[in-house]
Amino acid sequence: MSLADLLGFGFMQRALLAALISGLLCPAVGTYIVQRRLSLLGDGLGHVAIAGIGLALLTGTAPLPVAVVVCLVGAVGIEWLRASGRASADVGLAILFYGGLSVGLLLASLGGRGTATLSQYLFGSLITVTRADLWLIGALAVVVLVVSLGLAPQLFSVCVDEEYARTQGLHVRALNIVIVALAALTVTLSMRTVGLLLVSALMVVPVAAAQNLASSFRATLGIAMGLGVATAGVGVLTSAAADVASGPAIVVTAIVVFGLSAAFAALRRRNPRLATDAGLPVAQTHVVAEPHVHEHDHAIAVLHDDHVDFLHDGHRHAPHHDHYDEH
Repeated sequence: MSLADLLGFGFMQRALLAALISGLLCPAVGTYIVQRRLSLLGDGLGHVAIAGIGLALLTGTAPLPVAVVVCLVGAVGIEWLRASGRASADVGLAILFYGGLSVGLLLASLGGRGTATLSQYLFGSLITVTRADLWLIGALAVVVLVVSLGLAPQLFSVCVDEEYARTQGLHVRALNIVIVALAALTVTLSMRTVGLLLVSALMVVPVAAAQNLASSFRATLGIAMGLGVATAGVGVLTSAAADVASGPAIVVTAIVVFGLSAAFAALRRRNPRLATDAGLPVAQTHVVAEPHVHEHDHAIAVLHDDHVDFLHDGHRHAPHHDHYDEH
């Protein structure tokens, strides 16, 4: 059967649409995760979602809604432990990894289901995306995108420097919870196409590739989302044509794209003119702002390339080491 014939089936259309949504969401949230140097957070949340899948199999309920709730609770709980000093980031991730996986396998076994049933959620399965799943994925995807893009200046500021963000009046703890909640939603929404064990790669690899091509946060975010959509679409079509699991196909495609971006970055370092020819930003000098009282209101923070500017007396100032730059 040809690929064109496959695309005529409803399950294939739903799978492709779900994959494109995942490709858009994962880098959008993954950009903040990478900035916080928590690239393995997606893996940990994926293991927590396994516990949700096990609970759904045990109770005979729909897996996706249960996984969303369990993953959200686990993510918020671990962030609370980290912020309160009761557990460090690496200990929190270890709890996510081992606790979620163990609980999920245990609950699935109690429900009379083995690892074979879980495999479709661990590595992705094209034929398991239902119409109801797609509606839920679409609705939650809108929420994730609105929050992740609408709060971009605040979220980015927290990811770069929590202490500085706190001095500017930002609610750091609440924003950190928003980040892990967005990651939890993204992981569970992508489990049907990428798989819970591989979704972290789609959150990290397109972002890493975009960082090879861009020198600002805004450009990195946009390029990463574009690469995520492209790799997800190509991966799903490849998996359908070759009759292989969708998750590995998507991740391998993303890794190939990263390799190409890394090669381009290496060439650009040898020949800086490539950046200009490709329309990529180049480094510019900066102007130090006049001394002033630093009473910057976080409500008028403005995302500017790879940093956050604060509006003050009609000027845009950005923190730079021990002074402020005029932008």
